[in-house]
Amino acid sequence: MTDIIATSGGIKWPSDKVSTIPFQVYTDENQYKIENERIFKGSTWNYLCLNAELPEPGSFIVSRIGETPIVITRDEEGQLNGFVNRCAHRGSLLCLKHKGKAENLTCVYHAWSYDLKGNLTGVAFQRGVKRQGGMPEQFKKENHNLRKIHVTEFSGLVFGSFSDDAPDIETYLGSEIAGRIRRVLNRPVRILGHNTQILNNNWKLYMENTKDSYHASILHTFFTTFELNRLNQKGGIIVDESGGNHVSYSMIDPSLSNDDYGNQNIRSSKDEYRLEDPSLLDGVDEYGDGVTLQILTVFPGLVLQQIQNAIAIRQIVPTGVETTELVWTYLGFQDDDDAMVERRLKQANLAGPAGFISMEDGAVGNFVQRGINGTEEDTSVVMMGGETAENQAFRATETSVRGFWKKYRTLIEGQVPNA
Repeated sequence: MTDIIATSGGIKWPSDKVSTIPFQVYTDENQYKIENERIFKGSTWNYLCLNAELPEPGSFIVSRIGETPIVITRDEEGQLNGFVNRCAHRGSLLCLKHKGKAENLTCVYHAWSYDLKGNLTGVAFQRGVKRQGGMPEQFKKENHNLRKIHVTEFSGLVFGSFSDDAPDIETYLGSEIAGRIRRVLNRPVRILGHNTQILNNNWKLYMENTKDSYHASILHTFFTTFELNRLNQKGGIIVDESGGNHVSYSMIDPSLSNDDYGNQNIRSSKDEYRLEDPSLLDGVDEYGDGVTLQILTVFPGLVLQQIQNAIAIRQIVPTGVETTELVWTYLGFQDDDDAMVERRLKQANLAGPAGFISMEDGAVGNFVQRGINGTEEDTSVVMMGGETAENQAFRATETSVRGFWKKYRTLIEGQVPNA
């Protein structure tokens, strides 16, 4: 084995490859702080919200980049703006509501106010009271604007970055991933609902999970039992050049046998279980390509899902070394008829905090977090399908998980690992 090497974050890695991962990356407080600076405040694009959530001038919504609270606004000219949700005076949260509409943003603490571009426009009692007190003459409002971030939009998704060095969004995504986003979000969306899930595990464990096509039909027996997703179906994995962004897709083929799963002692008996309402699985090929499942990720924290006609955005938000918020937004399209809306709402029960499919995902991350306690010096094995991070025409693989670690180590260490 290659000699142990150290990252600039101090975590020991077995080699310069991305097929063995030290468990310490999920538990180390110092590593978590480094991630905040080099990933979330680095040259990445972080998903913030949907363009549709800012429908008109004056609209605002709050989000986060890592643990940093962010406000996104649409100004009078219709342009999107983003800034840290923190008053420049004494650091209080500025927007206390999740979303709304306003002509300006005013801090409840001392009434400093800002326009929709984040510029300071008013300081209460700036000249004092009865010629007493107030700000000194050298105080200039233009020197105390909100901390602004870069904001961009792609196919209705709004992203933000702290970095001046972040590439343009389409370059960041890569052409294949960009095309797969456009495939799903191909017309104006309609927001059907939201919920937020609390995960008791490190944020990276959930992102790994969403990239892991190998587990999908093993952990989620609903997939195999009702023939929605099996590893012997036609499909594949796309990993962008950076490794950080990926797509896993498959197509239903009812002619396939479940014998492979029976031989592996995996529960998958369709004869044993029936749905009380089989219409739950009545899908429509709205994209005309036969793809019935597509899971897409954008580093570091966006998941775009299409499971039959259930379309959703998942935003992964770290809240601590061992805690994460997962924000779900369920989507349809403005041209959906009533039957399609009902279908999407019904199929939304497939994936979510208590979904027939993804309920287990809310538990397994915690199983790992608990399992590695006290043995963080050990490593996980991510060798299914090889040791590289590249496109593969099959899904019994961990290639896109290795892609995540390729992107991660590139940002943390400043050099591309051997992947």
